[in-house]
Amino acid sequence: MYDDTDPQKTGPEDLSIHISGEDAEEIDLSDIRWQDALVLGIFWVLAFVVFLQFFTRYVLNDSLGWTEEIARYLLIAVTFAGSVMAARKHSHIAVEFLYRWVPRPARRVMQSVIDLITTGFFATLAYLSGQLATRTGGMMVSIDVPKSYVYWFVALCFAGMAIHSAINGVRHLSSGSSRLIDPEAHADETRAID
Repeated sequence: MYDDTDPQKTGPEDLSIHISGEDAEEIDLSDIRWQDALVLGIFWVLAFVVFLQFFTRYVLNDSLGWTEEIARYLLIAVTFAGSVMAARKHSHIAVEFLYRWVPRPARRVMQSVIDLITTGFFATLAYLSGQLATRTGGMMVSIDVPKSYVYWFVALCFAGMAIHSAINGVRHLSSGSSRLIDPEAHADETRAID
């Protein structure tokens, strides 16, 4: 018979896992948008292709030749599609050291300059990637798909980053605030990024 007063004896209810309040934070998916599904989809296709490559090479001893090249291109695609998501969330890496030492009006000017430079940088890279795509000829080695498709995808991703960077810049100008200008006011964003 089970005695619930004896700490040495355990019953079925003692087999449960106790989660502390620190570990039991709610998962917040409110910042997920429809564009993020593209990143997730490319990631899982990449995972499948890499698994297929591993399985055919080490289990079947007869590797599929196309998996290595396609995995490389899918890794490029997931990287740049993820960069669009990071630009939308305004979570690209930034050096924040100077913001701590300058007054708030100077931070606003610095944020505006950074937004302009970032938007211009992404737009320039979108243009240059498009130029590279038009000059790239030939097919992929393992499958009959033009190589220029990869460069066009990269150009579209840079264009998406430029658009999101411009939207963030307009938000910063209209609100007069950002996570760099007012770190205390945007502490939740900083914690979410970390």
